[in-house]
Amino acid sequence: MYGIKQDWVLDKRPRHFVLDDYEGGAPRWCAGCGCNSILGAVHKICRDEQLPPEKTLVVSGIGCSSRFPHYMKTYGFHSLHGRPLPVASGARSRRPDLHMFVVTGDGDCCAIGTAHWIHAIRYNMKMTVMLFDNNVYGLTKKQSSPTSKQGNTTNTHPFGAPLPPLNPLSVTLGITNASFVAQTVDWNPAHLYATLLRAHRHDGLSFVRIVQRCPHYMAGYWDSIQHQPEAHLVLRDEVGVPVDDAVARSYGNHLDHDPHDLAAAKELVLREDVLPIGLLYLNENAARYDEWTARGMGMSPADKLAGLQAELDRMSI
Repeated sequence: MYGIKQDWVLDKRPRHFVLDDYEGGAPRWCAGCGCNSILGAVHKICRDEQLPPEKTLVVSGIGCSSRFPHYMKTYGFHSLHGRPLPVASGARSRRPDLHMFVVTGDGDCCAIGTAHWIHAIRYNMKMTVMLFDNNVYGLTKKQSSPTSKQGNTTNTHPFGAPLPPLNPLSVTLGITNASFVAQTVDWNPAHLYATLLRAHRHDGLSFVRIVQRCPHYMAGYWDSIQHQPEAHLVLRDEVGVPVDDAVARSYGNHLDHDPHDLAAAKELVLREDVLPIGLLYLNENAARYDEWTARGMGMSPADKLAGLQAELDRMSI
């Protein structure tokens, strides 16, 4: 317009995010529930990595853990039972710019969501998948889950679960194209944070099993491990989960483990004398399906219409 200068540039003010930028509604989990510590770790990761809230997405399924998106001041999708991974995969295929966290439980992932779990691992699309594993269905009031230990009493098996539990880690390690598999515990905030941060920075799908307490239905269930430092085996490697002084002092039982060794990882997750925590397996060269689905993202509407018309022409008789 006449009389208005056109040679100026509006300088954007730098943005700095604090915890309040990520903290959503007040959590309604039970006091002492491991979900609370996991939520706190994710809040801190978002702040420390300075993830723009409008560029961050949390997807969940159904279960106590899956209320997670309601407690994040970011975009969230509270999906159907067992369906967080296909929802997240769909979002990733069209939004390669987002920072994505997927929240799922041992029932949500390892029962009704098993098929999606297997194929999401194979697709290896960039996202951080957190398996909250408390060995029980909590939201529906204490039924056996696929990871419930044999003999554990629940409302569905008052005389004890009759079958051996499914091992989420050994299953994941057996899936083609797995690229990042780790384990941590909710009662050690330093290791929990370091594990999830390392998972977030992985270029691919990072699968983290979090051994989690349920103080209401499984009170004292993890005490034999939680209160015995020697029951933990801390995995060390320069490309693995960093072990700070606090974690090193808490647990004296350490192991130098090469996460590129798949056979060694499979042996570790089957051990029953200790609980290995840290990065179990890493494959930086695993193929990523989201790199394939991102092709053509920059096409103009005219190019898309032309491509669609060309495909329809191929089918003409």
